[in-house]
Amino acid sequence: MVGKLTEIFTDKNLVEKIKKRLPYLFQLAELESSRAGKTGMEVGSVRERIIVALLIYKFGEVNVETEIPITESEVDAKLFGEPVSVKTITGKSLGGVKLIWTVDAQKAIEFRKNYYPSCDILLVQINWGDTGGFFYIPVGLQEKLFHKMGRENYIKLPKAGTNPRGAEITKESLSNLVEDKQCQRIIIEWQKTKIDFNPYKKWVDFWEED
Repeated sequence: MVGKLTEIFTDKNLVEKIKKRLPYLFQLAELESSRAGKTGMEVGSVRERIIVALLIYKFGEVNVETEIPITESEVDAKLFGEPVSVKTITGKSLGGVKLIWTVDAQKAIEFRKNYYPSCDILLVQINWGDTGGFFYIPVGLQEKLFHKMGRENYIKLPKAGTNPRGAEITKESLSNLVEDKQCQRIIIEWQKTKIDFNPYKKWVDFWEED
């Protein structure tokens, strides 16, 4: 499985296409998910679909399973039957990446108690006006760091009394993962382009069809 996702990062033509297209596609995702200039939470799902579409483009629809049961909280797709998790983060910092989304503090505690790395991660760091990256973090690397740092240092729980959004991988853990030599990376310049976007146009076009 390591070999398959690595192919994205060793395909020179695809690497150049990712550098060029990903900022544009993620900008479109933000425009689609915005209202009155504010980006909504649903942007995460749109970004995830963009990355899964990249897998389909590279490896073929027959090899990418997208109908994943909701019970598999971390898995966003399966590539040749192996689970892949897609995660995105905005900004220079690598903090705040969720392992599980939940508003139930007790459920987050239970999650940390039972968690063990189980799938490869494709991580996109969006950093508008600066550099970010697209990273492949193999499950074996996650396991190695998980054992080294320990459960308490690897997973951050929400502070008591706050509105919890889930359990996160700690900033230190994620920094160690993306800096490891086993992690594959594409450095991306996150520059916005002028896009004439109308969120209603395609729906109006459908209404206008005979």
